[in-house]
Amino acid sequence: MADINPRGLRRRLVAASVAGRYDLFLGVGGGLAVLGLILFLRALGSADGGVRAWQLFHVNWLYFTSLSAGLVAFAAVMKVTNARWSGLVVRFAEAAWSFFIVALIGTVLIFTAGYHAIFGPMQAQLETLSPGKQLWLSHGFMFARIFIALLLLAWLGARLVRVDMIPDMFAARDAVTGSRRRRFERLTAGYDGSEGRLEWVEREVRKSGPQYVVLYAAVMTLVAFDCIMALQPHWYSNLLGGWFFMGAFLNAHSWLALLMIVGGAQLGIRDLISPKQRHDLGKLHFGFTVFWAYLMWAQFLVIWYGNMPEETGFVFARLWGPWLPIGSAVFIGVFVIPFIGLLGVAPKKNRFTLGLFATISLVSMWLERYMLVLPSVTPMPGPVVGIPEIGPTLLFLGLFLLTYGLFARSFPMVSPRLAEITLGRELSHHGVEVFDFEDTDKDYVHETDLERRKGPR
Repeated sequence: MADINPRGLRRRLVAASVAGRYDLFLGVGGGLAVLGLILFLRALGSADGGVRAWQLFHVNWLYFTSLSAGLVAFAAVMKVTNARWSGLVVRFAEAAWSFFIVALIGTVLIFTAGYHAIFGPMQAQLETLSPGKQLWLSHGFMFARIFIALLLLAWLGARLVRVDMIPDMFAARDAVTGSRRRRFERLTAGYDGSEGRLEWVEREVRKSGPQYVVLYAAVMTLVAFDCIMALQPHWYSNLLGGWFFMGAFLNAHSWLALLMIVGGAQLGIRDLISPKQRHDLGKLHFGFTVFWAYLMWAQFLVIWYGNMPEETGFVFARLWGPWLPIGSAVFIGVFVIPFIGLLGVAPKKNRFTLGLFATISLVSMWLERYMLVLPSVTPMPGPVVGIPEIGPTLLFLGLFLLTYGLFARSFPMVSPRLAEITLGRELSHHGVEVFDFEDTDKDYVHETDLERRKGPR
């Protein structure tokens, strides 16, 4: 990095970190949240619509809560593995922590106003269960462990994200004014930019990263068991928890692909997010797509060959009859299309194709959450689409975009120190003669990109 004007690069990265307005996130998110809330409240005015609305509230709570936790888990994994390729995009994942506040409020609403609509069918079967299982599935005990577990995960995620941002807020404090500057100064109190304090930050981040990853797996497993499997209490699967949290981790890669594309344009660093970085993310997305299918097949095969009525009923209800189109769409959208589409090298590097297959995966993963919940609780003979279904979905999508946009307007969305590591790593490849057979010289950032503000890549 000595011959590429590191001071000029640092100034550009610091300015970019606080340059994003994210007006689209705030405008569209706020609009969708208001519209979704109106439709949700309207659906609650009718008995049948109210039940359906709360059930879709539960589906979307599962989807967006696990998505936010999975995005922070992505950032934590980058810390655990000491990844050097993701320095420009890791903050795009960390920013999703902001949705945890909505997730905790949603937990309270589910176990109060929406409890009967969501867990009523389960409560009707409690008397047929063993005393131990009745205690485990009791209202108070279930709410306490889910809320406390999510609160602990939110706290640890906040600690990881906050500590990781300290050097970046310290570097950007002179680039902002007003309340934002006061916030940066308050959150960086005691940090002076010295090598010793930076080492402290790195130690704390590397300590919090593994802790978050382990807690993420445990909490999302608990959420899957209590909020999906318990809805049909006579059914059980030891693999459901792993399938759920790895599905959320896959979903995080899909969202990050879109956030990378939008964030690069918002912050003026589109030219610095190279095809090589998109290729790396695309390979991870492809790999976890295959792993999702592996876990699905491992779970299905054991249930199928065991052929026990208390196990096969859950699968049968989702793969035959009115729910078959949803089950087929999930398999095709989460596995088949992304697997074929991202099998080659070029689609992973191209913004459009990577974004397209990520979007298909995101929508299909939402259908997976829908399929896991609805057949267990709905009195309807099959899928139904109406205001009770649309309202909660728009509400949660809007709140996710809104909270993300508020975070992006409040904190640095690029880490200059991590971005320099990524860019230095890519620039070092230009001094070698042999490249990886999948990447060429043009796929890496060049010195001419470091000062350019605009330009396609």
